[in-house]
Amino acid sequence: MADTKTNDAFVAFERVQKSYDGETLVVKDLNLTMPKGEFLTMLGPSGSGKTTCLMMLAGFETATHGEIKLDGVSINHIPPHKRGIGMVFQNYALFPHMTIAENLSFPLEVRKIGKSDREGKIKRALEMVEMGAFGGRRPSQLSGGQQQRVALARALVFEPELVLMDEPLGALDKQLREKMQFEITHLAHELGITTVYVTHDQTEALTMSDRVAVFNDGRIQQIAPPDELYESPQNSFVAQFIGENNTLNGTVKEIRKGLALVQLDNGDVIDAVPVNVEKPGDRTLISIRPERVEFNRDRLSPDAHTLKAEVAEFIYMGDIFRTRLKVAGREDFIIKTRNAPDQRRLQPGEQIEIGWLAEDCRALDAP
Repeated sequence: MADTKTNDAFVAFERVQKSYDGETLVVKDLNLTMPKGEFLTMLGPSGSGKTTCLMMLAGFETATHGEIKLDGVSINHIPPHKRGIGMVFQNYALFPHMTIAENLSFPLEVRKIGKSDREGKIKRALEMVEMGAFGGRRPSQLSGGQQQRVALARALVFEPELVLMDEPLGALDKQLREKMQFEITHLAHELGITTVYVTHDQTEALTMSDRVAVFNDGRIQQIAPPDELYESPQNSFVAQFIGENNTLNGTVKEIRKGLALVQLDNGDVIDAVPVNVEKPGDRTLISIRPERVEFNRDRLSPDAHTLKAEVAEFIYMGDIFRTRLKVAGREDFIIKTRNAPDQRRLQPGEQIEIGWLAEDCRALDAP
């Protein structure tokens, strides 16, 4: 799947391919466009092609085929330092022998900006990331989180229209990482900066992005806003890569009135929304999110499908209960229920009935 609208595109990849050895393509026929001001995340496992795409956009890698455009102009042959792009890396890449102010001054000096203008821009950039009092320190005198703020300020100091971020929060602890996620998103939108963000962390992608491009095997599998990606995955890879997901294997028996009648491998029959199955006999992977499954009979809709289940494990997680069930021959079926006064805690070995609405269940391609 690719995004092919080129009107008003600020960033555009047009049929871009990349090979390092002349044989194997690590990026395959990529078409992708971004409007100005968008925060787009490239998400995928290691080796999926996402970082290579970022490096081609930055100019550190050259496309084997196709064209990359910035604001309508091809940048294939423009060197990195002339593209006017800000970069933030996971390892900060700060100059250890320079003060923080000198680190921020460097990209301004390269662009021949005068000393008086430089001082104003450095002060403003440091204040943006709440580091105004640290200009005289060296990177070794700062914590990891502070260094990452400085790296962000350095990427923004020359007021680029496009900023690229490669796993910028990977080295931070969970709490600081979550704080920085919101700060980066807020800054990008407040300043109207177009941002391309690379991560393998799905939660980061879902919480920060206007759209997410899910990569696998050198191709975009799906590109969509986070809620659409999570609620309506277009294939089995996206369904299983984004968020927690229950899967059941089966065969399509019939497609009628917008629903696929699927016989599961254990013999149970359910309805599901057909996504990329076409005809009776097609093998399918049924996808259902854990929070869409209900076991309280009084909360089940009359239209809900029900299956018998046995409780294998009950885990208290504070705000939610996570229960592992044996369902339709699988032992890894998960349901998540909110920790509420009226929510019953299930016991291992307990026999229950679970159910969900057909519209929350998707019949996807069998991997």
